[in-house]
Amino acid sequence: MTENSFGAGKAAKLVVRRIIRAPREKVFAAWTEARHLIAWWGPTPSVTCPSAEVELRVGGRYRIANRFPDGRLLWISGEFEVIEPPIRLVFSWQLESQVTGAERVTVDFEVRGAATEVIVTHERIADAAARAGHEHGWMGCLDGLARYAESRERAC
Repeated sequence: MTENSFGAGKAAKLVVRRIIRAPREKVFAAWTEARHLIAWWGPTPSVTCPSAEVELRVGGRYRIANRFPDGRLLWISGEFEVIEPPIRLVFSWQLESQVTGAERVTVDFEVRGAATEVIVTHERIADAAARAGHEHGWMGCLDGLARYAESRERAC
């Protein structure tokens, strides 16, 4: 599910939600540990994550690679602003190939019985086209996270 807010002259905001049938602590770990990120990250199944670096502390940096089917790499990087395990992450977001200002992403992990609702709020998006791209990307990433976390949960 997604929500949209975009006004004239204002940056866009995107909210994407997904219920994942796994405990919050495991979903948070899947998001914040590089070895897990590599296994599920990507806006579509054909886009892989060959590299992820996570320095999980306020002021720490992260860097995630998206490898597209044509071999092209797109790097996403930023800095952690808020870390409240296993409840919330807030971090800056920037495509390394772009010179525009950093966007901000907040990820909330809310308990829903035995499941976790992951709520991604992406703010400071420059325009509607970028917002649409982020929406597609986050929906695909959350699909991948759900497949990964739920399959690991069944294996336990």
